[in-house]
Amino acid sequence: MQSPIDDTVLTQQGFNSVGGGRSLIIACGALAREILALKEMNGWDHMDLTCLPAILHVYPEKITDAVQEAVLKHKSSYEQIFIAYADCGTGGLLEAKCQELGVQMIEGPHCYSFFEGNAQFAKIAEDEFTAFYLTDFLVRQFDAFVIKPMGLDRHPELRDMYFGNYEKLVYQAQTDDPDLTRKAKLCAERLGLSFERRFTGYGDLQVALREV
Repeated sequence: MQSPIDDTVLTQQGFNSVGGGRSLIIACGALAREILALKEMNGWDHMDLTCLPAILHVYPEKITDAVQEAVLKHKSSYEQIFIAYADCGTGGLLEAKCQELGVQMIEGPHCYSFFEGNAQFAKIAEDEFTAFYLTDFLVRQFDAFVIKPMGLDRHPELRDMYFGNYEKLVYQAQTDDPDLTRKAKLCAERLGLSFERRFTGYGDLQVALREV
């Protein structure tokens, strides 16, 4: 069985061998673009990035083992390792494993929360329990991460079963991209939901990485 770890370690300049005194971000592949953008914006040249496959987003029960494997593989080569995952459906298992391994992770239940800002998301969560969220990544990969895993490409009649209790699609925009906004609106139409765009920027992801 192929390892879930992407062995490529990325830096702002491209490929690079690890060196002493550096920090490694082990991230969900769905956050790669955002983390590289933050590295460049802030000049965080001491950080390297390695990503686990974004498809683990669909299989949260596999995340904890994949993170542990990545940490053990790289721990001897870095002064600090940070895990760019929230709980992400692991039911607290990822947090417990990170404590065991002596590494930090992003606070919050999932990326929708930390992009919104965990404190703000906690305030609105009760009022938005009928909202379905998309990020920049999920808008780009809507078919691969929403439509196909749910079988809606083969059985569109399942839409009501999956989304009948939702009322709106909230697009949490990390960037101002008119093309992504148009695509997000089409995603809402395909699911039969009203549409709301909310510019969140990078939210608590930026705050967490600044600590590193």
